[in-house]
Amino acid sequence: MRTELVSEPGDRARPNEDFASLALPASGLGGALVVLDGVTPPEGATGCLHSVPWFTARLGGALTELTVSYRDLPLSEILSRAILRTAEAHQSSCDLSHPRTPQATVVVARWSAEAVEYLILSDSALLLESPDGTVTPHLDDRLALLPRSALATDALVDATVRNKEGGFFTAAADPTVADRAVTGTVPRVDVRALTALTDGATRWVEKFREGDWTDCFTYVRKEGPQALVDRVRALERADADRTFLGRSKTHDDATVVYVEL
Repeated sequence: MRTELVSEPGDRARPNEDFASLALPASGLGGALVVLDGVTPPEGATGCLHSVPWFTARLGGALTELTVSYRDLPLSEILSRAILRTAEAHQSSCDLSHPRTPQATVVVARWSAEAVEYLILSDSALLLESPDGTVTPHLDDRLALLPRSALATDALVDATVRNKEGGFFTAAADPTVADRAVTGTVPRVDVRALTALTDGATRWVEKFREGDWTDCFTYVRKEGPQALVDRVRALERADADRTFLGRSKTHDDATVVYVEL
């Protein structure tokens, strides 16, 4: 089995808000990966005493432990329990009802000899490659499908679409959000390799249009996760006129996990 993991902050002066883990083997069987992209809040109050990296470390650690320890539980239940455990760690000191309480996107994949299970919440991505080379992206595209007008200001996002019906969902303090995740199971024989990416790395496809998801997967398999992140950084620096980046920040935390089963 080949595994590679790269995670780089968008700004060396700021902590990386992403989280990534690999567990091999999981309780003696198969394995698992967890990738989180912490949501950077705008300036102002969040209702919480803790940083986004604190939150992603707590949630990611809980997800990793529960995913490998409770293989009989579906991933949506695992996420629900991990969110609840994390919320309990700071509910006495923080206002977890605040719309900007620390939160994150989520990708979890777990594999055994029989199946590959997956869960995606918000705009990180999971790519599965079949033995014949076909690459299938598994995405939660609710944020991407919203009209730009719905995302015009942070206040509008918080009031109308963040963790609301008709909008998009992230893992924050409400364990019931786990039921909103995109989930599925694929026979193990139909998966040769998988890649999980936060949106700082999916820019290669989604913003810079260097290729499609199959091209992205091939690039990671041949050149490695570090090469993909390096290429994204070069494209970001070259986009001085913000032709591709638009209103997005120049550099974002970027995480890529690659696994050959």
